Amino acid sequence: MANGISRCLREWGINKIFTVTVDNASSNYVTVKELSKQLTKMGTNLMNGNHLHVRCMARIMNLVVQDGLNECSLSIERVRHAVRYVRQSPARLKRFQESCDDEQLSCKKSLCLDVPTRWNSTYLMLSRAVEFENAFSNYASSEIGLRHYLENSYVEIRITAGELLSSDWVHVKRITRFLEIFYLLTLKISGSRYVTSNIHFLEMCTVAVYLNQLMAREDTGLRDMAKKMKEKFNKYWGDPAKMNKIIFISCILDPRYKLESVSYALVKMFGGKGSSIQAEVKKYMTSLFREYVKSSSKGSMLVESSPCSSLHTSTFGLSSSQVSTQSTGLLESLMKDIKNYKTASGGVDARTELDKYFGEETEDDSKEFNILDRWKMNSARFPILAEMARDVLAVPVSSVASESAFSTGGRLLDSFRSSSTPKLVQALVCLQDWLRSEKLKQLVSVEEDLDNLEQLEQGYLLVAAIEKAPAVVRKKLCKEKQICYWIILGKSRLTRCEKELIIFNTTD
Repeated sequence: MANGISRCLREWGINKIFTVTVDNASSNYVTVKELSKQLTKMGTNLMNGNHLHVRCMARIMNLVVQDGLNECSLSIERVRHAVRYVRQSPARLKRFQESCDDEQLSCKKSLCLDVPTRWNSTYLMLSRAVEFENAFSNYASSEIGLRHYLENSYVEIRITAGELLSSDWVHVKRITRFLEIFYLLTLKISGSRYVTSNIHFLEMCTVAVYLNQLMAREDTGLRDMAKKMKEKFNKYWGDPAKMNKIIFISCILDPRYKLESVSYALVKMFGGKGSSIQAEVKKYMTSLFREYVKSSSKGSMLVESSPCSSLHTSTFGLSSSQVSTQSTGLLESLMKDIKNYKTASGGVDARTELDKYFGEETEDDSKEFNILDRWKMNSARFPILAEMARDVLAVPVSSVASESAFSTGGRLLDSFRSSSTPKLVQALVCLQDWLRSEKLKQLVSVEEDLDNLEQLEQGYLLVAAIEKAPAVVRKKLCKEKQICYWIILGKSRLTRCEKELIIFNTTD
């Protein structure tokens, strides 16, 4: 996997990587470790790859919540089986709709079934089912099949789901309210059009505080659920030594939070250890800042050296006033070189910019606040910190956005597309993304092309009918419709491209 990533980077002309965001599979840990070695050989591994590996926050939250859901699986399983039973046939859905009408439910939403390995789909299923609680009670009283189905559905070996009781709905409502905070958090960290790294640590701290509060409650169900979730939480975020320091630094680089907010959150999460962790985070941030100072000073020294040398060689043949002016320029250039040298060696100038940022007051939070615009505005005051913020704030804390971009889930291939080549399928998938792009001046409107789509669909039906017809009838139909000669020859299993050519070559 590391070699595959390296090949892609070479093809794309990229030789520097700041972080790699992956899920929690053990193979990914080995992959990032091997990739770090390769970057070290290339001489582009910043800070020896200490912050290269970023674990997907959404994946960790999924594991945490799944452990909690296992503690209250019986009520969830009963609701899941009830939803599955209703959705299994159109007749049952129609009778369920009649029950909704009897209960005067105006909800236009429909029941959804979850994917057990994705907890957020479980939340959506439960929250939707709660809205139809009265309809389920009405439906169960008149539908004997539902009660029979639940009594014969197994949750585990030799354990049946049983009848859906009113106590189950009370439990499910409580679980739904509990899961809502995690659902909203997952949506927030899975975005791709805004910065997510700056909220990573504070959201993590919020979850830890929330679980601690639930563990102190008298409700045994939620308490056991929170206890299980806290155990999984501590496995990934319980030891600060194993946590990536970038998640702290990205929060510090947010002018609304800075070091004070991170320090408070560390104490809130880890108690007395928080102050020592804060010192380590600040030390790491200073080291990272000095790495940027060195790279910045090297570039500036190269830029400044070239005009100096050319200026020195061009002083011959100039007037005395011109020589005086050039000498002043040489002196200024020399002073700049001295300043760059002091900065590269970690002198006072290197610490001034970072200390100035820490010394300023935090900014007020508002809905209009945009962290990228704020750093763009302050790039003249904090040039090196702005460069550092550009890289740190670009780190995605979740792999969900990138996976959804390359996932073709939901884009199912029908019978007309099943014979397409992989290259053609890839082109179609990319074309959908291009059409949805905001950069298009005139967006594609499907509604305006309904007539063309309907005509195309009728053409497909015609081709399908001719394909299934006997040879004599097929020849007659082709002659009447003036369809191209492929079908007359009786060719079966036409590709989509061939069928389109047939349709567009049809006069009628």
